[in-house]
Amino acid sequence: MNLPPETMNAVIARESGGPDVLECVQRALPDVHTGEVLIRVAAAGVNRPDLMQRSGAPLPPGVTDVLGLEASGTVVAVGDGVSDIAPGDRVMALLSGGGYAHYCVATAAHCLPVPADLALEDAAGVPEAAFTVWHNLFELGRLREGETVLIHGAASGVGTFAIQCAHAAGAKVIATAGGAQKIAVLEKLGVWRAIDRHEADFVEVIAECTQGRGVDVVLDSVGGPYVARNLAAMAPGGRHVSLSFMQGPKIELDLQLLMRKSLSLTSSTLRPKSSEEKARLAAAIREQLLPWLAAGKVRPLIHARLPMGQAAEAHRILEANENIGKVLLTFDAP
Repeated sequence: MNLPPETMNAVIARESGGPDVLECVQRALPDVHTGEVLIRVAAAGVNRPDLMQRSGAPLPPGVTDVLGLEASGTVVAVGDGVSDIAPGDRVMALLSGGGYAHYCVATAAHCLPVPADLALEDAAGVPEAAFTVWHNLFELGRLREGETVLIHGAASGVGTFAIQCAHAAGAKVIATAGGAQKIAVLEKLGVWRAIDRHEADFVEVIAECTQGRGVDVVLDSVGGPYVARNLAAMAPGGRHVSLSFMQGPKIELDLQLLMRKSLSLTSSTLRPKSSEEKARLAAAIREQLLPWLAAGKVRPLIHARLPMGQAAEAHRILEANENIGKVLLTFDAP
């Protein structure tokens, strides 16, 4: 394998602002420390935290200003203490930053092997979704075979991945999205009920199709006024998991309803989690979720693959909520 160059192209936000502040710059290759691997990037996933970083959200201490929280590619070097990954391995990695570049460094324990029949570029659409879905839907939401889950924003990268994982686990899925095109994709993914949020009230639809029982788990990315409606649509003992709050972080709760139904509310966000917690999640995903990927039961749904020079367009697509599945940035060999 050829030695990597001393410099690389990378995408940063030159200042806080809209997509046009993104620019390609030349940077030195990142150093590889103990427990890390250097990856020649094939593709990087574009996620909403990238948009927040570009808009001025503060970075965690010590994190590179190069955007990108997930990437796939080929390992070119390993640091001390890494014994289970070798140069030449195909990996997909959860990152603290740095994925929008020809090379990135990842903690070895946060890397996952790419299944043989999954395209290396498309594998960049897996890590954020896999970590998010495993932790929230199965650990916090405790979704089990035979249960019913309501997934909001289901046409997103995380949403489409969650649908497939829920099906692989033997659960029924009710999913919401906006517009006929997105609803058609959800139906193609085999959801039990696909609800166009512009055309129907999901609380009424759920009451009808579950004979008034409600859903066992809600995976919510909307927040705001949706939360009270979610609780009204939940079955006794239901678990509500918040991923984000696109309609606002503040809510009003009817505690009598929570107590009467024995409902629970929980939430999480991935980026601030400790390296040890991310390593624990990666180990669980290798054991529980990767077999679904290897068997073809779960696949990242790719909306667009854009070259790194079109990072601004990738951000515009996400901000306009146009995507059905993941948006990826691709990187030709430097």
